[in-house]
Amino acid sequence: MRTMRRRAEDYGEHSQQERDFPEPERRAILTGGRALEEAPEIRGVPTGVEGLDGLFYVATDEGKKILGGIPAYSVFNITGVSDTGKSLMVEQFAVEQARRGERVAFITVETPANFLVAGLKLRAQAMGYSFEEFEDNLILIDAASYGHIRDDVLELLSTLAYAIQTYKVRFTVIDSVTGLFENKEMMARAVVRRLYNFLKRWYQTALLVSQKRSGHEELTAEAAGGYAVGHIVDGTMVLAKELIDSPYKARFYGREVGDIVRLFRIDGCRLCGHDTRTHLMEITETGLVKILEPLGGRGWSSR
Repeated sequence: MRTMRRRAEDYGEHSQQERDFPEPERRAILTGGRALEEAPEIRGVPTGVEGLDGLFYVATDEGKKILGGIPAYSVFNITGVSDTGKSLMVEQFAVEQARRGERVAFITVETPANFLVAGLKLRAQAMGYSFEEFEDNLILIDAASYGHIRDDVLELLSTLAYAIQTYKVRFTVIDSVTGLFENKEMMARAVVRRLYNFLKRWYQTALLVSQKRSGHEELTAEAAGGYAVGHIVDGTMVLAKELIDSPYKARFYGREVGDIVRLFRIDGCRLCGHDTRTHLMEITETGLVKILEPLGGRGWSSR
């Protein structure tokens, strides 16, 4: 009897708490069928990075179907220490989309726009494209020169929204997102969450460059701001480099002592399956990133 009375009292207390709740946000409640009506088709977006597009797949009745690119409308984190090819990779991506006739918003946080565009032109030439044919498909947002939009996320998003609406942008690159929470890493998760939600709402396919601290393990998804940053986005690509400083490493990689080996790994993708292996990577003399053969055996996964 005592137990029953206690439960009745608890129920009364909870009922009072519920009466104090604010009005529910009914728009946030959807059935699966209703949500599916607004779900985008899973298709691949070619990246312009040799060896990368074949690493993403979807499962079908016939087996694995290679997407031929990163999944459309995904937001990917590209992380690594300095000089691992992060900026080169996203520049290739931006050039490839512009060459295909798409408008790309490139938010440059580190390099002024006039210097960035010179690098994009070089990247296009290395890829065998005539930059002048599509240069105006690249919409540059210069957060490096205009610090007030770099330091105010709301102003940055307002500027990006204007660019998306004005130029019909479907692709966004931010290099680097780390620069948006410089010296205030405790805010990193909040900044990235706001960016991620905005990019999803505007149906953008996006790449966000994140800088690793020098003390971070090379092949982890961690970046400045911690692991939580990578957990918010749809997936992470990790770029790394390793100095061959011992005979063991020289034998393992088939290189000479003193060489640098570059590595690449996809650390999860919510929207589709992906190759889980660590791959060798190359930066060519003309400044292009290429994904090469895997180090080990075959492995497939989905996040």
